[in-house]
Amino acid sequence: MASPSLRQSAQVKGKLSTTLKNWLPILQSNILEIEETINSYALENPLLNIQSQISTDFSSKFKKPNPNTPLKSAISDKIESLSIQEKGLYVILEEQITPPLFPTQISQEIALDIIDNINEEGYFDASSHDRATELGISQMEYEKIRLRFAFLEPRGVGSKDMYECLRFHLDACDEISDELYDIAAKIIKNLNSHTSFKKDPLYQEALTLIKSFQTPPALFYQEEDTCIIPDIFVLKEGNEISVSLNDDYYPQITIDTIKTEQNNSYLKSKIKEARDLIDALDMRKQTLRKIGLMIVEYQYDFFMGGEIKPMKLKDLADEFGHSPSTISRAISNKYLECNRGIFPVKNFFTTAIDGDTSNASIKDFINDLIKNENRNKPLSDLKILELIEEKFNIKMVRRTITKYRKQLNIASSSERKKNYAMSM
Repeated sequence: MASPSLRQSAQVKGKLSTTLKNWLPILQSNILEIEETINSYALENPLLNIQSQISTDFSSKFKKPNPNTPLKSAISDKIESLSIQEKGLYVILEEQITPPLFPTQISQEIALDIIDNINEEGYFDASSHDRATELGISQMEYEKIRLRFAFLEPRGVGSKDMYECLRFHLDACDEISDELYDIAAKIIKNLNSHTSFKKDPLYQEALTLIKSFQTPPALFYQEEDTCIIPDIFVLKEGNEISVSLNDDYYPQITIDTIKTEQNNSYLKSKIKEARDLIDALDMRKQTLRKIGLMIVEYQYDFFMGGEIKPMKLKDLADEFGHSPSTISRAISNKYLECNRGIFPVKNFFTTAIDGDTSNASIKDFINDLIKNENRNKPLSDLKILELIEEKFNIKMVRRTITKYRKQLNIASSSERKKNYAMSM
């Protein structure tokens, strides 16, 4: 006869396996799919009552944000602004093409042409030379009007790239000192080496100001279905970091207590299924919280302003006792919001190149090199390799650089040279 402890262990294992069967589909659903997943279970269980937490009236749902959860309030504000927004980006821009910024008919015609050539991210992606020629004016006159977009909403719209977007934001700041403006302008101009300005007494204030600028400029004017809802919040206050979950979108599950008073085997099995489902939803919350805590532990430097360090998916898989492929599916389409922005959870799992250097850091460096390269003499893969080895003090091979460049959708140096020549 089995001992009481063994019988209890078997019972726990049986309950856990049933819960796990429900847990994986619920965990793998993103935050907006949870309700649909749970409803699929409810269709087969008459005892389950599912109350949706996703209100169709976002404005009433987020009318009174909790000041103690700043990031949750921030994302709620974004959702609300997206859901009640009736006018698109281009309509909003056209309404701003009025005096005194655009006092004449020709200035307004140029401004409307600029709007026609702004992409969905808010960047101007045409050739100002070609557009000016088409309108029969000089490129200088066209550019003069485009630069006035620095004072339109959303801030940064009409800029050509991230760096100019940041300058547009800065130029629109009318309540900062000349000294702060100057150091912020220098940092933006030398963003890749901004730490060289650390000795300036206004360095930290300027960096905080720049981090508050929104890029891309039209992020919150994109289609509503592109709205990202984070599962995990990482809050930083001073040197303290805390992890919380975004539970506003979890449906409330209750069991019909009236029906449970009936004593028959069918209802007993449905009661057990309902409780297992509630346990599975709780497991999802516990799992995501644990993932958030592990990410903070491994990536503490990132949340304090540093770079993402190598972190293996296997570390997370071992912690939960599942295969890396299972955990990979589980964290897919999950997002984490912190003071530095919203990031896919998968972004925190990068492959180590050497020591504390990750492939994500290498790719970011390649991106920055290409953005700032001499357009008359684009960087070859071999030159990029030399710069990476010098920067990170590691040894790599050229074919790895070529692979990363292709993953970033960056053309070869010869193709980029042709594209630059065409745009000029």
